Amino acid sequence: MRNYNLFVILLLCLFIFLVDAAAYYWLQSILELIPLPFFTTLIKILFWVFTVGLIVAILTLKISMSYLEPTWRHRLVTSMYGLTVSSFIPKIIFVLVISLLYYSNYVFAESESLVWIPIGGLAAGFLPFFVIVYATYIGRHRFKIYDILLKNEALKGIRIVQISDLHLGSFRSQYKVFDRAVKMINDLKPDLIFFTGDLVNNYAWELKGWEETFKNLEAIHGKFSVLGNHDYGDYSTWESKQEKQKNFDGIKAFHQKIGFKLLLNEAEIFEINSKKIAIVGVENWGKPPFKQYGKLSNALSEVQDISPKILLSHDPSHWKVEVLGKTDVFLTLSGHTHGMQAGVSIRGK
Repeated sequence: MRNYNLFVILLLCLFIFLVDAAAYYWLQSILELIPLPFFTTLIKILFWVFTVGLIVAILTLKISMSYLEPTWRHRLVTSMYGLTVSSFIPKIIFVLVISLLYYSNYVFAESESLVWIPIGGLAAGFLPFFVIVYATYIGRHRFKIYDILLKNEALKGIRIVQISDLHLGSFRSQYKVFDRAVKMINDLKPDLIFFTGDLVNNYAWELKGWEETFKNLEAIHGKFSVLGNHDYGDYSTWESKQEKQKNFDGIKAFHQKIGFKLLLNEAEIFEINSKKIAIVGVENWGKPPFKQYGKLSNALSEVQDISPKILLSHDPSHWKVEVLGKTDVFLTLSGHTHGMQAGVSIRGK
C-alpha cells in the first residue's frame, strides 16, 4: 500500500467526518419517518460510533505502522482500506443524490416530497454498498470464460487463454479458491496461456503456498507472463534498495516455479502448425502516476520479420500511445482495469 504522510491521513479523516456529518444531516429526515424513538436513537448512536471508530482506527494504524510486522501491516491496511471504501462511497453518493433530489424538488415543485426524496437518497446510497459487498464476497470468486474469435490465418485453430490481476495477497491462505478456475482453464485444452500482470498486491511473501495451485495450469505450447504495476513493490516502504530488489526477485522467480516464461521487454518465437508466431512481452507501462518500465522497441527489435505478433502489456493505455498505428502488432492483451470485480452483465455475458 502507498505510504501516505500523516498530514494526508489527517485530511482524509477530516473529509470522512465532513461527509458523515452531511450524511447524518440527511439521515435525520429519513428517521423522522420511523415512529420508534428508541430505534432511531440507536441508529444515531451507532452511526457516530462507527464514524469515530473508523477515524480512530485509521489514525492508530498510521501511527503504529512502523512497529507492525510486514504481513500484519499489509493485512490491516488492506482491511482498513476496504472498510473505508465500502462505507465512504455509499455515503457520499447518498449525500449527492438526496441533495440533488431535494433542491431540484424545491425549485420545480410547489410542495416538498417528504417520502420519495429520503427513499431515493437511501436507495442511491445502498446500491453502491451492495455492489461493493457483491464484488468482495461473490464477484471475485465468480470465474467466467469469455470467447473471442481471432481472424488471423496463422492463429487459426489455436486456443489462447488469458488470465490477469490475481492479486494473491487479497486471498491470503485460501489456496482452494482457484482450484475451480485452474480446472476450467485446463478443460479448455489451451495451446497457450498468458498472464498479464499483478500477481501480488505488493510483496513476494503473498505467494507462499500458491505454487501447488498454479503449476497445475497446462498449455500445449507454453505459458507466458508479464509484470503489472503492483509487482514492483512501488506501493510499499522499504528499508533499503536491496530489500526491495530481493522482493522483486522473489516475485519474478515465482513465474518460473509455476512454469511461466516471464517476458521482460523481450520476445519469444515458436512454431505451431509450421507457422511462426511472436509473443512479445513488456514490463509495466502506464500513464503517470504509473511508472513506465516497459520498453516496447527493445522487445520488438527481436522479431521485426515475424508475423503475427501478440503483445502482452499489463496496462491497456499502452496500446493507444505506443502500439496502435505505430507497430504491426496483431493483438494486444492487457489487464489492470478489473473494476473491483463488479460489472454489468448484458445478454448473459
